[in-house]
Amino acid sequence: MYIYAGEALARYGFGEGHPLGPDRFYSFWNAFQASDLVMRTSIKEPVQGQTVDALLFHTAAYVQRVEELSALGKGMLDADTPVIPGIFHIALTVVGTVLDAVDQIMHGHTEQAFVPIAGLHHASRSKSAGFCVFNDCGIAIEALRQRYAIRRILYIDIDAHHANGVFYAFEEDPELLFIDTHEDGRYLYPGTGSASETGAGAARGTKLNIPLPPGATDALFFSNWSRITDFMDRQKPEFIILQCGADCLADDPITHLHLSSQVHLETAKMVSRYAKKHCQGRVLALGGGGYNKINIASAWINIIRGFLEDQPDDSL
Repeated sequence: MYIYAGEALARYGFGEGHPLGPDRFYSFWNAFQASDLVMRTSIKEPVQGQTVDALLFHTAAYVQRVEELSALGKGMLDADTPVIPGIFHIALTVVGTVLDAVDQIMHGHTEQAFVPIAGLHHASRSKSAGFCVFNDCGIAIEALRQRYAIRRILYIDIDAHHANGVFYAFEEDPELLFIDTHEDGRYLYPGTGSASETGAGAARGTKLNIPLPPGATDALFFSNWSRITDFMDRQKPEFIILQCGADCLADDPITHLHLSSQVHLETAKMVSRYAKKHCQGRVLALGGGGYNKINIASAWINIIRGFLEDQPDDSL
């Protein structure tokens, strides 16, 4: 399993004091280095992305706007996403690293890869949103299709926030299979992802949104397990992307779910088993959100542990 780590990734954020700052990466990295998992993984350096990579998903006008504001070094991309000097190239590092992980998996160098600072799932094709400058999830989907002719992709998201940037970009796409557990949009940004949103047109029924009420615990999460696995068993994906945000855990400062990192461990095990059965083991895991430093470390380490320790299971 490849783990991507380095200062260039840590730089994605909006300064000290902002919920999304550089300390998020090091909370994970320091705990990971002290764990028993280091010797069982391969560490890879971040990779600088290029403008052409962002254009796989985003409009040219939007990418140009980010570049221009980045050069100014001030302003706001949207109500929640401030501009910092160099944000264009910093955000492209996330993109380039995610695309390198895609390349490594598709070339057979590894079955699984984890990029901790990634999973920026709120940005739309033409706008930033919710601390997300470039939507590396959407870019990875488009790269798989345009560069590798991979059509059927399963996107799974357990971040507390609904992956609106991914969902609406592919709402009418029947080959983008989508599962998202998140805090009910009536109580949390971005306010989307109701259970009735199952895809549109020919894609109706290819999307599964599972909103959870504030205070939801592991018991409630796992009560939906059969719905998730039943949905997955009806699909035949060629590649899986797992966005594994840590902000669904108890005591996150900006969300209200009360899950534990056991959710991350069991999800990783289940996804890994499924991937080995259906798509040659190919899984790209993206860190996503999380603003409690202890939670970030425990959730992401459990993602890695789950991939490494999964056991065969005849239920999938």
